[in-house]
Amino acid sequence: MHHHLSLRTKLIVMISVMASLFLVALDQTIIATALGNIVEQFNAFDSLSWIVTAYLITTTIFTPIAGKFSDLFGRRLILLIGVVVFTIGSLLSGMAGNVTELIAWRALQGIGGGIITANAFTIVGDLFAARERGRWQGLIGAVFGLSSVVGPLLGGWLTDGANIFGAVTDWRWTFFINVPVGIAAFILIAVFCPPLKHDNKPKVDYLGTVLMAFILATLILAVDNTADIFSGLMAATGISLTRLRVIMFTLVAIALGLFMVVEHRAEQPIMPLKFFKHPNYVLVIGVATLFGGSFMGAILYLTQFNQQVFGATPTESGLMLLPMVAGMMTSSITSGQLISRIGRYKIFMIVGFIIATLSILALTLGLNPDTPYWFEAIVMVVTGLGMGIGMPTITLAVQAEFTQHDLGVATSSTQLFRGLGTTIGTAIFGAILTAGVLAGTTGIQNSSYVEALKSSPAAEQLGDLNDSNTLLNINMPNIKSQITTAAEKGFAKLPATVAGPAREQFYTSQKEFSDKVVHGFSNGLHDIFLTATALMAVAALLTFGLKERVLKAATPDQTPGAVKR
Repeated sequence: MHHHLSLRTKLIVMISVMASLFLVALDQTIIATALGNIVEQFNAFDSLSWIVTAYLITTTIFTPIAGKFSDLFGRRLILLIGVVVFTIGSLLSGMAGNVTELIAWRALQGIGGGIITANAFTIVGDLFAARERGRWQGLIGAVFGLSSVVGPLLGGWLTDGANIFGAVTDWRWTFFINVPVGIAAFILIAVFCPPLKHDNKPKVDYLGTVLMAFILATLILAVDNTADIFSGLMAATGISLTRLRVIMFTLVAIALGLFMVVEHRAEQPIMPLKFFKHPNYVLVIGVATLFGGSFMGAILYLTQFNQQVFGATPTESGLMLLPMVAGMMTSSITSGQLISRIGRYKIFMIVGFIIATLSILALTLGLNPDTPYWFEAIVMVVTGLGMGIGMPTITLAVQAEFTQHDLGVATSSTQLFRGLGTTIGTAIFGAILTAGVLAGTTGIQNSSYVEALKSSPAAEQLGDLNDSNTLLNINMPNIKSQITTAAEKGFAKLPATVAGPAREQFYTSQKEFSDKVVHGFSNGLHDIFLTATALMAVAALLTFGLKERVLKAATPDQTPGAVKR
């Protein structure tokens, strides 16, 4: 559509768009290191889940909505709105005076994040011919990989009190850091990005939009931190978690039926049902959903493994993921360049997902508490290579199926299904991990170490000692260090003849506790990797069914698109 623009203009637009996308991707990981300080300052441990879930809900809802709106009202306008909303939400989150304000501003920030995510991938299809998109989608994939490591590192550095121009930072700076980059991105996009509008008579599908928002919000709340978020409701009504989820899934099913009726009648539906008549589209969103779930299995729990087994701090565990990120960035950029040269993507998708499947299987078979880090590092490099090859091709395959008129909603829908896969996959993996930890720590609540913790003045801050997540948190290096420091202060007050045996017993019981928790965690992680392997294997099989379209290069009088093979 706009491949005639100068390379300089395209570069400026893409740099500003990728900077905005980097902030959004960064925000999903940088907040993790700041959560402890936030809930401690606001004394709001019960609201911890909402700080994360509020952002997740609005991001998920507004990704497909923004994709459709960009088709109707123009890519630049919607993208600028997204950057403004995200920047303002970041500023207000950093200025929050209490946890309620923070949750509200995080939700606002998520709206901007969803809008940016939808348009960052789509705008590549507007500015570049189908043949050229591979290299840019590869660069965007590299941005995501980089953010997964930079987030925890930057978050830890800012939260721990860095010095920036004489100002001492804290958790608020994890939000403030977005503001200057957001302002710069807004200016560059406003000045250099063309309107990228494809519909002269837009008609908004209001009812479909509302129903989609309800479906996505209810689905996320039904699978993500449901017990924590609705603990007050369940206590007040006596309703069980299972019954609550059945009710919520029933509401989702009813709303989905109404949504399909509305979309069938809408003149310009928010999610055109005709898309699902494209076999390639159905296959690709299936691949995206499976990839989203499997990817989190490989990334999220490896950081916990590094902390539980190797005693790494959150920052160190992030650095230990560098081999995976290096592999992902290298293959994402390289495969993108190759796809742009030869105009084909299916073989890269197949190879990428097969490599990712085999590497996660290697983690399943070889990763245990006695495994040296070098084994993990090598497998992570290979995992990153496979995912870096496969991830960008998902967007390329979808964009090859549709004209510019539907490019926004088609592209954003792949981000939606990948996000849903991640959310649902994380919930499933969390349940698997809980089962593994509980099975491996049977009777641990009666151990002398846990009994000593129960009598500690700080017991309330540790959480429910019958909960698997609490047991894992207690075994984290930073918490374990705090417990050890408190114990040593107690030993110092005792006579030497008493302190010696007490200290020996304490450290012995602490090691027994740690060994049991790590064993249970390792068993749960084995099952997680096995499940992730199965998901990635199914995704790999689906890629064989794609009917590839040869990607066209740009010509002075042609709109970028694809031709059927």
